Amino acid sequence: MCGIAGFIDFSQKSGQDTLQKMTDVLLHRGPNDAGYECYNSNGAVIGLGQRRLSILDLSSSGHQPMHFKQYSMVFNGEIYNFKEIRKELEAKGYTFSSGTDTEVLLKGFDCWQEKVMDKCIGMYAFVIFDEQKGEVFICRDRAGVKPLYYYWHENLFLFASELKSFVEHPAFHKDIDEKSVSLFLQYSYIPAPYTVYRNTYKLKPGHFLTLNLQKAEPVETEYWNVLDAYKQPETKLSERDVIAHTEELMKSAYQYRMVSDVPVGVFLSGGYDSASVAAILQEGSGSRIKTFTIGYKEKAWDESAEAKKIARHLGTDHTEWIIGAADAKDVLHQLPEIYDEPFADNSTVPTTLVSKLASKDVKVVLSADGGDELFAGYNKFNQAIKYTSQLPRAVQSLLGAAMSVIQPEVIPYFNKQYNFASRYEKMKMIWQDGKPQQALKYISQYMTESEAAYYMGSATGKYKTNFDLNGELSAINDPLNKLLAIDYRTFLVDNNLVKVDRATMSVGIEGREPMLDHRLLEFLATVPAALKVKEQTNKYILKTIVHKYIPKSMMDRPKRPFIAPLQEWFKDDLRDQMQYYLAPERLQKSGLFNATHVQELLKKYLDGGKVSHQKLWNILVFQLWYDRWIEKL
Repeated sequence: MCGIAGFIDFSQKSGQDTLQKMTDVLLHRGPNDAGYECYNSNGAVIGLGQRRLSILDLSSSGHQPMHFKQYSMVFNGEIYNFKEIRKELEAKGYTFSSGTDTEVLLKGFDCWQEKVMDKCIGMYAFVIFDEQKGEVFICRDRAGVKPLYYYWHENLFLFASELKSFVEHPAFHKDIDEKSVSLFLQYSYIPAPYTVYRNTYKLKPGHFLTLNLQKAEPVETEYWNVLDAYKQPETKLSERDVIAHTEELMKSAYQYRMVSDVPVGVFLSGGYDSASVAAILQEGSGSRIKTFTIGYKEKAWDESAEAKKIARHLGTDHTEWIIGAADAKDVLHQLPEIYDEPFADNSTVPTTLVSKLASKDVKVVLSADGGDELFAGYNKFNQAIKYTSQLPRAVQSLLGAAMSVIQPEVIPYFNKQYNFASRYEKMKMIWQDGKPQQALKYISQYMTESEAAYYMGSATGKYKTNFDLNGELSAINDPLNKLLAIDYRTFLVDNNLVKVDRATMSVGIEGREPMLDHRLLEFLATVPAALKVKEQTNKYILKTIVHKYIPKSMMDRPKRPFIAPLQEWFKDDLRDQMQYYLAPERLQKSGLFNATHVQELLKKYLDGGKVSHQKLWNILVFQLWYDRWIEKL
């Protein structure tokens, strides 16, 4: 696990000093070693930089950039099956001087070019400069576990693991993209390929980008797509065989993520996803694995007792930390540094703190993201299907049209209910569209598009995102599987994976995602939806497997998301921060919000009105980000 950064500068003005600054700002991602190299080729200067967090082969043999023949490479991630690939390469005559997966990937690229990714089980973002071809090859893993950003403007191409590297380049323009800000207000993150800056993009998961130095034009190519997995024929296996095969794939995926030359632990929240990781790994271990949990002093939000019971049952070496508003206050001003693009997931605070807790004992930690997407865990999937199927399509259209002429504020009783205006607007659009995938889009929003325009003061125009897939889903016949595929390409990659990557890397530990093994996804994509949600039980397959290791009575309780009690903290301990950053003069200084409308929302919230705190949290997070990266507020 590392941080990588660099440039391809056709003006030839960039040099070693700039490369070192771009790379060293990623020190937190790689405190163990650093490498910086510049090359001149075909009228461009190419810079490759890397900060290393040593996980495999801790010796200097893993130093990067790494070279072989005409290739130079920087790499961030892990190839878990590198030993098998190495044997295949050795049979072809390749020899190796280190025990790193980096060397295996580099020589695998020499052997198979971009087809090497077909062989890799892992998470990765890497850049290879081919001096002979005069070409740079940039790649991101299938699920997007590892981040990779790029900037292309005025003959300058930049790449990095985090946006903060770009700020270190004197030619980078920090121009805010208002359309992206609108998306952020709607979803609390910015969906790929967009970023908060203009001319700046996320390389999409399952894609590689090539930049031929003579043509000077980046070309992006897809090599893996989750939609293709869902378009495969349904498996003919029986329920029993589906469950057995799923468990075998889980065991293989989880064990692969234990490959390391440093200590490994597991985040344990108390839910089924993380419990499956801890249970399967502890079952196959000769020693007690380390598990880590964050709990809350506010008991209504706290699941630490349940996590402790599971840990005790499994026999893990368990550590917990019960946090309160004071701990959140300490983290609040660190968030813009950790998340250098506006990012307002409501569990950034506990995820950052549990990473800090784990870093005292381990250098690698396993998370369990992807369980809800693979096994159909989120209630929003049920809601999207229910809302678009309960009534005949003609009735839905009629109701949607009627709601367009009746304002929610004039409806007695309901207009006093929690977040009613937003929910009314969403339901209107759901019935007007009538498609589950569009319903998922609206359910996933904290602000509707019109609300974002209201609080920004004007409409910004809009980008198409993976929520807007339509014809691309036509070959997926089951509505539930369509929703799982969309969530995999939106909320999972741009929210959950960002959250864990930045939180773990901020304290110099590697976060791994065993549930995102592509073999597990590709099999479960062929499993009928009726088996994923069976007898009104979401995650039926996963729950059946977990109950083999942990009693159902210990696990069977209402699902609670891993979120912080922000609405309580903001009305008390964090109230001052909210009022400071959302004051009219600071909102006007950033210039992207209608201060009057935001102040009205804040006043209503602090006066006890039934307002969604997430709307205010999104705006506050943006202001904190602006204060750190654009201008002091």
